[in-house]
Amino acid sequence: MKGEQLKHLNKIRSMTEEVTQFEKEYWTSFSNFDVWQFWVITLLLIVPLIVLFILIDKNKMLLLGFFGLNYHVWFSYATSIAVSLGLWEYPYQITPFLPGFSFSASLIPVCFMLLYQWTLNHKKNIYLYAVILSAIIAFVLEPIMVKLHLLHIFKGVNYVHLFLLFVALSIVSKLITNLFLWLQEKENK
Repeated sequence: MKGEQLKHLNKIRSMTEEVTQFEKEYWTSFSNFDVWQFWVITLLLIVPLIVLFILIDKNKMLLLGFFGLNYHVWFSYATSIAVSLGLWEYPYQITPFLPGFSFSASLIPVCFMLLYQWTLNHKKNIYLYAVILSAIIAFVLEPIMVKLHLLHIFKGVNYVHLFLLFVALSIVSKLITNLFLWLQEKENK
């Protein structure tokens, strides 16, 4: 590795460590167990998982879990990129290391998992209903989160962008799920 490249890598690592330290200090001062927002986001993590555990169709658990995990992964990537680019932030977090964890790991994926289950059980078009659910999340839930300062959006990001993100992630997650179902079916023939 050349000197200039190594110098840049060392600077990036050093700055990353410094930002991580600031994030830990921020969490300790403003986003810990002492503030009501911490408990709200904790509930937003735990309650959807309890609801899912109660409502999930046990016969379709693996399929629904695969779809939900898929959604979670893509949403986590999108959140990580958006936070890194300064497009949005979560002022209150369960840990200083996982921004938006309650939303990307539980609340939003569980909503889409239960929607997928409902569309399977009622033979409805998931894409149509995913648009409706995305609109509810983007234009109802997200403004509430912004009002409560659980989410801040910047640099021209608006609720339409968030709506399109939720729709896109639901489509990608469903298409990947369909691909795996097709591969499984092909293998079983």
